[in-house]
Amino acid sequence: MTYTGWILLTASLVGLSCGIVGVFLILRRMAMMADAISHTVLLGIVTAFLITRELSGPHMLIGAIVAGLLTAVLVQWFNSRGVQQDASIGVVFTTLFAIGVILIATQVGNAHLDTKHALMGEITFVPWDLMHVPLLGEVPKATFMLGAVLLVVIIVILAFYKEWKITSFDPALAASIGIPVVLMHYVFMSLVSITTVAAFDAVGAIMVVAMLITPAAAAYLWTDKLSTMLVLSGTFGVISAFTGYYIAVWLDTSISGSMAFATGIVFLISFLFSPKHGVLSRYLHKFNTHGSQEKLDGTS
Repeated sequence: MTYTGWILLTASLVGLSCGIVGVFLILRRMAMMADAISHTVLLGIVTAFLITRELSGPHMLIGAIVAGLLTAVLVQWFNSRGVQQDASIGVVFTTLFAIGVILIATQVGNAHLDTKHALMGEITFVPWDLMHVPLLGEVPKATFMLGAVLLVVIIVILAFYKEWKITSFDPALAASIGIPVVLMHYVFMSLVSITTVAAFDAVGAIMVVAMLITPAAAAYLWTDKLSTMLVLSGTFGVISAFTGYYIAVWLDTSISGSMAFATGIVFLISFLFSPKHGVLSRYLHKFNTHGSQEKLDGTS
């Protein structure tokens, strides 16, 4: 595959996995949790590096998952003690991210890990960091990991589709029929953490947040059916990846930033033209209704 092909495939895998997971974040009204986890995983990555002094390997994934779960637990703990959820997210997110930044500045030294890399990523380096995979040959490490994570995301969602569907819309009903709501919550937070850290190194925190929230929010405007929403959100993520890449080539600017910008374009189009919730659709419906009413008044 060509250099450009690997970049587009990697970005598309980010769009697919984040887009699918993001639907449940939107339905659970936890969009800001995506922002929190995408930043606090930095603390887990830095801590894992300080323990092992290696920037690759499963320990980085484990550290990030632990940081993501710690974020979810602390937010839930503060919320259960009377602090509003948005305030809880703000306190936990800023504190843990700040600790991660301080550790990078004071403890990491000359390693290939800094705050700019954490925020923006560098997807252009992905095709150069290769690993050998049986039957596939030389494959970029980030692409292989993102493909594996996408497979995990699909398997977990298929396994818990009914439970997550009910807990997303009516947690009280879910608890009354015996679904372990708290357990499902933390399983989902684990999936968000895994998805986030898989994309973190390649594309950075900003694009991860954009891909987790914006395609799902756009899909929400097009349909009320969960399965359709999942497909649309993943599709919008891929469209944003391709569109953003060619915007970056055209303007000679950051690829990850352009892809994040492209998600905003997709949302704006959805906001204007979606058949049920779009601004223009509502205007046309109101105009047609008003015209029909005038005709009825004229014939009476």
